[in-house]
Amino acid sequence: MIVGILSVLFAFTHAMNGHLTLLTEIDKTSLDQATKTIIRYVWHIITAENLIFGVALIFMAFYREREKVRIVAWLIAVVLLTRWFVILIFTLMHDSASLTAVVTDTIAIILLVVLLLLGARVKDK
Repeated sequence: MIVGILSVLFAFTHAMNGHLTLLTEIDKTSLDQATKTIIRYVWHIITAENLIFGVALIFMAFYREREKVRIVAWLIAVVLLTRWFVILIFTLMHDSASLTAVVTDTIAIILLVVLLLLGARVKDK
């Protein structure tokens, strides 16, 4: 339940952060419109993933048979870790000087995965 609520919260903060910082700055650049569109939808794909994960995890928290939803929790953890790995690798490859910008994402993703896996280990009563 906690991870679901955090995921929904992260979806909204990710969308707001994008609108307040990155996406408004992108509009001021000389990038072509197609590139700006790609940046916008990639940004919002992550927002949508967080929202879907959050809603799914909230519903899963009320499901009585935990063993049946445990695999979904593990799959969400794998997707989150893969997302973090991609962010980290591409940052290292293309802009290692801004590695500190990945710290917030790292903390958020690691926190979610740890809480998610701890919740997935809960035994049925």
